[in-house]
Amino acid sequence: MFSFTQYFPITDPTLIFFVVLVVILCSPLIMSRLRIPHIIGMVLAGILVGEYGLGLLKRDASFELFGNVGLYYIMFLAGLEMDMEGLKKNKGKVGTFGVLTFLLPFVLVFLMAVYLLDFHPKSALLLGCIMSSNTLIAYPIVGRYGLTQHQSSTLSVGASMLSLIFALIIMATIVNSFHGGGGAAFWVWFILKFALYISGLVYGIPRITRWFLRRYSDNVMQFIFILGILFFSAVLSHAIGLEGILGAFLSGLILNRFIPRLSPLMSHIEFTGNALFIPYFLIGVGMLINVRLLFEGANIIWMVVCITFFGTFGKAMAAYLAGFLFRLPKVFSNMLFGLTSAHAAGAIAMVMVGRKLALAPDVYLFNDEVLNAIVMMILFTCIISTLITERAAQDIRLMKKEEPEMVRIDGDERILIPVKYPEYADNLLAVAMMMRNPKLKREIVALNVVYDDVNAVKNQEEGRELLEHLQRQANAVNIPMVTQVRIAANIANGIKHAFKEFQASDIVMGLHAQHSITKGFWGQFTQSLYNGLNRQIIITRIVQPLNTIRRMQVAVPSRAEFEPGFYRWLERLARIADNIDCRIVFHGRKDTLQLINVFIRNRHEGVRAEYADMEHWNELPRLAKEVKEDHLFVIVTARKGTISYKNAMERIPDEVNRFFKGKTLMIIFPDQYGESIDHITLAQPLHTEEQTAVYDVARKWIYSKFRRI
Repeated sequence: MFSFTQYFPITDPTLIFFVVLVVILCSPLIMSRLRIPHIIGMVLAGILVGEYGLGLLKRDASFELFGNVGLYYIMFLAGLEMDMEGLKKNKGKVGTFGVLTFLLPFVLVFLMAVYLLDFHPKSALLLGCIMSSNTLIAYPIVGRYGLTQHQSSTLSVGASMLSLIFALIIMATIVNSFHGGGGAAFWVWFILKFALYISGLVYGIPRITRWFLRRYSDNVMQFIFILGILFFSAVLSHAIGLEGILGAFLSGLILNRFIPRLSPLMSHIEFTGNALFIPYFLIGVGMLINVRLLFEGANIIWMVVCITFFGTFGKAMAAYLAGFLFRLPKVFSNMLFGLTSAHAAGAIAMVMVGRKLALAPDVYLFNDEVLNAIVMMILFTCIISTLITERAAQDIRLMKKEEPEMVRIDGDERILIPVKYPEYADNLLAVAMMMRNPKLKREIVALNVVYDDVNAVKNQEEGRELLEHLQRQANAVNIPMVTQVRIAANIANGIKHAFKEFQASDIVMGLHAQHSITKGFWGQFTQSLYNGLNRQIIITRIVQPLNTIRRMQVAVPSRAEFEPGFYRWLERLARIADNIDCRIVFHGRKDTLQLINVFIRNRHEGVRAEYADMEHWNELPRLAKEVKEDHLFVIVTARKGTISYKNAMERIPDEVNRFFKGKTLMIIFPDQYGESIDHITLAQPLHTEEQTAVYDVARKWIYSKFRRI
């Protein structure tokens, strides 16, 4: 009888890699629909495809290799993206929190293991080491919200490293005691090795890196060199008796100053880790988890509950006690707890050490039951960590809008206009000129991207002619312009590369069709752009000259005021309304409209602005009755996973084609997680009225959320 089970688990390396790539691709798509953090999705996917789930894959050597690389990558990025100035300023707090987040769970778990689980004292000590250390498995969430240099992130990363060092030192002492060591000679030798290791990294890595980067500018060579430094540091860490993740973190910390956050090298490092190695690690962790063990007896459930509860409770006590001592807001303490509460492959490594140490013949520090309990603990702590970190990151991002300064929205202004069709090029240039701040005297960048095919030469010539036409148009009004014809295999990638090369701040581009948004344009093309760039993207469909526009109708989503690009798009629209002397009507919630009103009154007194309530984004089709032929309809949307994003935004292409066909249209994707507010030049402080408006909006929104809870 034929059975599909004979083909599983898959053993062909090519097919294994294909299945893993499918999991990496599909997991975020499914999890975003379910509103579950992507990290949990990877772990759950590992459970599903692993030998304890559907049995599609076996955790072979490839998962060991890529899993270790992924774990090292997480720690390396944590060091690489850390705010060094913040670390120096908060070194006392990092030390205090590091001691707390190690000591409290260590003591609680040790006592629990001895008195509730009847563990041998040495077994209890090793279990305490496992639960007092942690893995920064939720750190990618912090990066996604642009909070890697936030104070709570700096404290969490630094404290995690300290707690790991303490745990590894105690574990090394336990291991050495089984081999007849642990005396004064052991400690003298260990301290000497550790000092030499740290001194070697601090002295050697900067000099070697500086020498290499000065002589070799090739991106591939630089990337390989950085990876070599990462893994060599991890190897040396193993050699002195500590875990490789310590070396990975230290190498990232030392290389921090040599790899700017906005450099191509940093982009390559983050892309490789986030696209392959880190997901591989998370899937491998999930494949270790056997959920069926929960149904095999009460003893294993009791052990899982005790280990998970006391370990997590100790981490929570440390986080909230540190928040109390440092006088931090509660949401900061939530972030401290979320980042420091997860355990992953490091815990498995320590358990495996315990399985090799025998208290007596055939009696080891840890048996299979403890291993299974630890694996189940990993699942629950990963879920707890990611959920709390996700929520805390959102709340912190919202709180940042309470700052009583206004970001200078025009300091880095350089508008890029990709043009292809002559009939739309003049309108795009007109939009860019009306958005531009003439006081800065910044040039507009006109770009023509040509497919790399047999017609490339001919298309290049046509592109040059089009750009020369735009150059003459710009020269006529004394606006500087830079032009470029670019050959690319992919139009979206060509635009993205040009955007980064010119260090542009905005993209203003036109729709392919005059009357409808095609699936191809909105699907692959637009998503490729706004997923690859975190700056403002404006898509326009101008069906009549802008100087004939009588009114601008602007649909603003709720929470838009909490996005980093809020004032940038608002400034751009106010300039257009001022230049063409038309009314502008904002549709949104009262809290958002209040801030817009304050901004318009204080920054653009001559703009005639009106405000209309729109409680729900589902009311967008209703505006079709108010948008006339001589109106410009503006939709402020958002990228997935951002504060103001709503599932209803997925219907924008269909709703535009159905209700706003033939209307002059503008769709804005605001700035998202570009430069931190702390690193952008600030303009003059807000007026007292504006400060009050900001505080009132933030306080009302946060109070409404906590009241629901």
